[in-house]
Amino acid sequence: MNCIIKQISCMPKVRSSSDMDCREIKHAFAVKGQRFCYQIAFSSVECIDLGIEVISPLKEHIKLYTVDNAVMDMPVSPLYSDSDFITRSPGVMPDILTPVNSCDFPLHIVNSVRALWIDVNIPKDLNSGSYNIDILITESDMVSGDKQTKTCSLGIDVIDAELPDAEVIYTQWFHGDCIADIHHVEIYSEEHWKYIDAYMKTAADLGINMLLTPVLSSSLDVAVGVVRPCTQLLDITKSGSKYSFGFEKLKRWISLCQKNGIEYFEISHLFSQAGLKYSPCIKVIENGKESLAFGWHVPAHDSSYKEFLEQMLPKLMTFLENEGVAGKCIFHISDEPAKEHLEAYRYAHSIVKPLIGNCMIMDAISDVSFYENGFIDCPVTAIDHLDEFLDKKVQHQWAYNCCVQHVKTSNRFMSMPAYRNRIIGLQMYKYDIKGFLHWGYNFYNSQYSRYKINPYITTSSDMAFPSGDPFSVYPSADGPLASTRARIFFLALQDIRICKLLEKHIGKRAVIDLIESEAGMEISFTQYPRNSDFLPDISEKLISELKKYI
Repeated sequence: MNCIIKQISCMPKVRSSSDMDCREIKHAFAVKGQRFCYQIAFSSVECIDLGIEVISPLKEHIKLYTVDNAVMDMPVSPLYSDSDFITRSPGVMPDILTPVNSCDFPLHIVNSVRALWIDVNIPKDLNSGSYNIDILITESDMVSGDKQTKTCSLGIDVIDAELPDAEVIYTQWFHGDCIADIHHVEIYSEEHWKYIDAYMKTAADLGINMLLTPVLSSSLDVAVGVVRPCTQLLDITKSGSKYSFGFEKLKRWISLCQKNGIEYFEISHLFSQAGLKYSPCIKVIENGKESLAFGWHVPAHDSSYKEFLEQMLPKLMTFLENEGVAGKCIFHISDEPAKEHLEAYRYAHSIVKPLIGNCMIMDAISDVSFYENGFIDCPVTAIDHLDEFLDKKVQHQWAYNCCVQHVKTSNRFMSMPAYRNRIIGLQMYKYDIKGFLHWGYNFYNSQYSRYKINPYITTSSDMAFPSGDPFSVYPSADGPLASTRARIFFLALQDIRICKLLEKHIGKRAVIDLIESEAGMEISFTQYPRNSDFLPDISEKLISELKKYI
């Protein structure tokens, strides 16, 4: 064959023929309910067409994607970085997972390297045993018409154990206004709801089980004075000093989440970002006219906003309780307050906490004093600031990363090797992190939402953040397309579930010892093996160890 073909793990980002100089895979272990991912890489110096056919008893559970290039306009920040990047130069990076089926082929290879991504979704009710997956690849010479066929075979041994449900809660901030903007539909029109449904479905497929729910419009990632399009789910009417609330949109939102398997609800922030200085932008109908009753013109400490919250939150809690989801809700006050905002947070907490029953308050913080003062039940801490919180043995400790975590830590930037993304799973397992938050599921704006961006032209919010930080899915006519980064993070979460499964038999300490023995080091948030083989290998090792107890 004129085309070089190699079956490899899902970890390498295949940009050139040298990226194919990695281990070929022929066999794998899996448990029931697991998603196993791998790639077939192709390299050719000629113009060829490739036909693809799947032959396997698991065929109906296999999905194929081409791994397509995305623009990487800002690989790294000039302010923060270490040496562990694939490249520091702008260009393209394989990142977009475009679904394919047999009618979409042939796959064109024109003096280039491409990859096919394969998801094998092992059913929970599958009989244990050995299963073969044969991918038949037919190469057609575009000049002579001659054809040759090669078969890439993978054997999967499915053992008689079932992957447990996820215990870790995972949210990536869901930006409903960006969905409306990028698809050119009116907010909460039927077309918008159709896309919201599609983006929720993909979110759940990527392991997201909590969704940012805009009871009030988002006050996130917006410059002072800028108003993001209104996505508040509450219909609010004012008569005199009394407010009344319509919950129809919120009810529909909750129903769609539940339909797509999203279990938890993250109630949107009740005070502005960057210091709790203002109320969120809130639209209210009074005397038949809708206006922006709260926003940048209303200070957070204004008595009118306090009176609004004292009426709104009890009504909201009654609704959530009647819907049976109050116990699945967590509330935000303000994102990333700093130490100088402690008193402002104290004031906001004194209003909100008495009105939300047993619901917890969670916010992204790096200063432990907010937790020590009892203001935050569930601290969401940047992974490079976790040590101080871990010393406090916080019961509901979460973690996050974003544009700032460049040095030694895990992150999902396009320019990073995939192992820096996936290692977070073993780190979270070792340190008993209860949840993970990332801000950019589908943020298709510039920094501070000053203007819209095209995510197929800039993946950095127009040079604001390292490429890959603002969003994990790409828009298409039918809904979102997942990125390889999002799929790799799903595998990180799945690694935790595999660890939990083995832990039932040998205990957590033994699982950690096994992992660190294979790693040849103690795992921390800054120390871990820097190669593409370790994480697939440790997953295999954990499952093969599990076989001893089945």
